[in-house]
Amino acid sequence: MEKAEIGLIGLGTMGSNLALNIAEKGHRIAVFNRTAARTDAFVENAGALRDRVVPCYSLEELAAAIRPPRPIIIMVLAGKPVDEQIAALRGVLSANDIVIDAGNANFRDTMRRFSELASSGLTFIGMGVSGGEEGARHGPSIMVGGTEESWKRVEKVLTAISAKFKGEPCAAWLGTDGAGHFVKTIHNGIEYADMQMIAEIYGILRDGLGMGPKEIAEVFSQWNTGRLNSYLIEITAKVLAADDPKTGKPVVDIILDRAGQKGTGKWSVIEAQQLGIPATAIEAAVAARVLSSIKDERLAAEKAYGGGVSKISGDRDALLGDLELALFAGKIAAYAQGFAVMSGASKEFNWNLPMPVIAKIWRAGCIIRSQLLDTMAEAFGAGGAATNLLMAPAFVSLMQEAHPSLRRVVASAAEAGSPVPALSSALAYFDSYRQGRGTSNLIQAQRDFFGAHGFERIDGQGAFHGPWGSGAAG
Repeated sequence: MEKAEIGLIGLGTMGSNLALNIAEKGHRIAVFNRTAARTDAFVENAGALRDRVVPCYSLEELAAAIRPPRPIIIMVLAGKPVDEQIAALRGVLSANDIVIDAGNANFRDTMRRFSELASSGLTFIGMGVSGGEEGARHGPSIMVGGTEESWKRVEKVLTAISAKFKGEPCAAWLGTDGAGHFVKTIHNGIEYADMQMIAEIYGILRDGLGMGPKEIAEVFSQWNTGRLNSYLIEITAKVLAADDPKTGKPVVDIILDRAGQKGTGKWSVIEAQQLGIPATAIEAAVAARVLSSIKDERLAAEKAYGGGVSKISGDRDALLGDLELALFAGKIAAYAQGFAVMSGASKEFNWNLPMPVIAKIWRAGCIIRSQLLDTMAEAFGAGGAATNLLMAPAFVSLMQEAHPSLRRVVASAAEAGSPVPALSSALAYFDSYRQGRGTSNLIQAQRDFFGAHGFERIDGQGAFHGPWGSGAAG
């Protein structure tokens, strides 16, 4: 029997769709699931692709079915289940075989696994996959971390199944050990910020302007034809236009306002803090989800303080124009923060992350894909965004046009009582970044007063202390 090109463990929704994608692109794939019945069901439902699927009912059978060196994708829950699966595979695999974790893993776990397997003869790939169920089935964005040699073994399969942007595959090797999973983590952090800012604009349209879901859907649909063209804007319009079959009401109006999260946004914030790089829009988005989860407390606070958003007056067309540009400016700030965090991590972990390539593989397949990423890829490729995306000439021009609208929207929202934490944070980040003379000189004076931490002077080198006298804490 012809050997499979690759194997896959875990035939849940994502694993099944990824396996079908691999088979559809002409590659023979061996599959295994802990529950044999699920393997049988998968093969039964594979239709015309059944001939390219090799069902296996033990790990030994799976290993025997794949062409060496054997690459095996693991699609199981992150954390301990991955470690358990790796331990089980070590008993059946041989030198140079490749274990590929394609789940949403913490990149630090990926680095540990990469190191632990180094002496075993096996190698490890941490592979970020973005695009959800639809992407897994028809073309995701794929971010690979591992050895270049192991990438070359699977490159043909992964580029074949990835999304394509103008014919270019949205899959790439980004660096060693945890590089791929780190980039996927930051992708998700940007995703959090993007989604939160969209929700904040929706809140202004709903509560500040008194618009209904269908009317707001038309606004987002129109925006999707212009500078905001992106997957998240596109699906926002579709979500707002949809009706609930049970009640006939707009679906969005019957959904409880309590958002969940799986951890990647929080990891983005933690790593940004560890690296000492501000990612305030992402932080605000994560905090907003946490606040959304305490529904009972929010209802009690509404009774205590009074709730509701005041109507925002003014020319409707001008307001809509400002809202579009404000969202655009906020999106740029969130991307700038995400890329800055990746740049810092690249130096910290010696990954040499290729920023133009990352922007390119996010142009299709992934959740944050947007037309703006093509401009980002060009900016990074030209070297104009070496310090920060906000310093690239193209983005200086874009932000000069858009930030006045962001300022007006944040101000109007604050006066109306409409919470816009991510947009506010994006504006504060932008204003802080462009201030050559900030206010931390006072903070340094305070720190020196109570803790004798010292400070730098504008007219001399070295560390100095202030003339605080006996009042200082010392």
